[in-house]
Amino acid sequence: MGSIVAENRKSLMLFSGRGFPELAKEIGEVLGVAPTPADSYDFANGEIFVRFKDSVRGSDAFLVQSVTHGVNTWVMETLIMVDALKRGSAKRITVVLPFYPYARQDKKHRGREPISARLVADLLKTAGANRILTVDLHTAQIQGFFDGPVDHLFAMDILAEYVERKYAGRPMTVVAPDSGRVRVAERWTDRLGGCPLAFIHKTRDPLKPNQVVANRVVGEVEGRVCLIVDDMIDTGGTIAKAADILKKSGAAEIVVASTHALLSDPATERLKNSSISEIVVTNTLPLPPEKQLDNLTVLSIAPLLARAIREVFDDGSVTTLFGGLS
Repeated sequence: MGSIVAENRKSLMLFSGRGFPELAKEIGEVLGVAPTPADSYDFANGEIFVRFKDSVRGSDAFLVQSVTHGVNTWVMETLIMVDALKRGSAKRITVVLPFYPYARQDKKHRGREPISARLVADLLKTAGANRILTVDLHTAQIQGFFDGPVDHLFAMDILAEYVERKYAGRPMTVVAPDSGRVRVAERWTDRLGGCPLAFIHKTRDPLKPNQVVANRVVGEVEGRVCLIVDDMIDTGGTIAKAADILKKSGAAEIVVASTHALLSDPATERLKNSSISEIVVTNTLPLPPEKQLDNLTVLSIAPLLARAIREVFDDGSVTTLFGGLS
């Protein structure tokens, strides 16, 4: 019986949504591959059209989309791009979501509520995504929502290296802005050599989103540099109120380290008028000029994403990038 033997070649192709094309371009520069050109535009009624200009057949496709403000538009564009890749016969489709949309809706607090983070995972799978690569999920359990591999990256090393250099030799306490972030804060204390841990005891009205009441700080903060760590800064209410109570408790200086800078209004105004001396974030999301602050430091996530993409393409281990952390 005859057969045809083909050389087993792999082809990495990079694609970019319109949410933050600059990040995809930066990732491409690290990888040495430019994002594939595409025709992307909106019809008059808001419908989205996408067509890739080059053949994607048989490729290992990595689609980078930063789901920034106008979340629903970028989610829909991502689904359409995945569908275009699937119908173009891409061999494998990895959706790179530096910021996973709807991540805060990961469980039901009361009856008759959706679990929207699961819905997003289902939509991506249905569209044709084989794999998801994301950074600092709001909760790690979201990995289980997607029926396929999920590579969960951590920005902690990028942020911690900067903090260590900038504040070397000064007594520091890592502060969780609420009890839900204590586990993350514990990882930070380990990363920073076992410095003290504190947390803010707060209450939140479930009927009023983005409104927080900070009560008191638990832990050693007086005369120390207090590093507040969180996965995201949205309206800035949690961070600003945590900073106020730390200042009243005698903190010498207050620094914030966060992966995702959503900075929804009125975040910039709140942070500008707060007791925070420096805010350190990554560029998982774009920051337009009106959201730039004098005390805001933005670190690039592109090298980490590029390394992870390369590991996935080479069938290597993404976990080893973080010493087995998951």
